[in-house]
Amino acid sequence: MSALHLSFYSAFTMSSLGLAFHRTHLISALLCLESMMLSMYVALSMWPIQTQMPSSTLLPILMLAFSACEAGTGLALLVASTRTHGSDHLHNFNLLQC
Repeated sequence: MSALHLSFYSAFTMSSLGLAFHRTHLISALLCLESMMLSMYVALSMWPIQTQMPSSTLLPILMLAFSACEAGTGLALLVASTRTHGSDHLHNFNLLQC
């Protein structure tokens, strides 16, 4: 395994561990999701260079578009939950209430 692969795997693993263990604020969960998407984007962007494939550039661009949509939706949920509940603490949210 090369150092490049190790850095991508470790970045993805650290962001998923951050998502699993630091569940106090919604903004920290959103940042962990964004770092996971960023590490996947960089890995998919470097994959054609590593394998010498001529044209595999559509997948990283598509993933970047979905990541931007995910970030916009997450920030909208953050603003809406902060307005209704007063903070972004995840223990304040009860999914069983309407």
